[in-house]
Amino acid sequence: MPRPPLPAKYVDLLKKPNPAVMATVRPDGMPVTVATWYLWDDGRILLNLDARRKRLEHVRANPRVSLTVLDGDSWYRHISVQGTVTLEPDDDLSGIDRLAQHYTNKPYPDRKHPRITAWLTIESYHVWG
Repeated sequence: MPRPPLPAKYVDLLKKPNPAVMATVRPDGMPVTVATWYLWDDGRILLNLDARRKRLEHVRANPRVSLTVLDGDSWYRHISVQGTVTLEPDDDLSGIDRLAQHYTNKPYPDRKHPRITAWLTIESYHVWG
């Protein structure tokens, strides 16, 4: 698989609020996929996790993830990136607000549940279409 940096045409795809699916690995080795928001941020990808979800447990146990971003205009065109995430508290909800603004043009509505920011550092990628 190719390694970063990503060509500009793929960065352009990642800059858009496209549908995306994040894959993590459970402790027993079983992969798990979940639809998610993402945001391209100068060579890495911002993700955000509800602190109450199992997906966060998976990432804490194994920080390797894959994110597949589908072109909103043609799902036959997509990019999958693989890498490692680093976690940090999102105490002020600025991370989830950035994602919500990117997708909905509004702040994130749930202001009472804790969130965790996950920064995905891309190590490899695969493109289709």
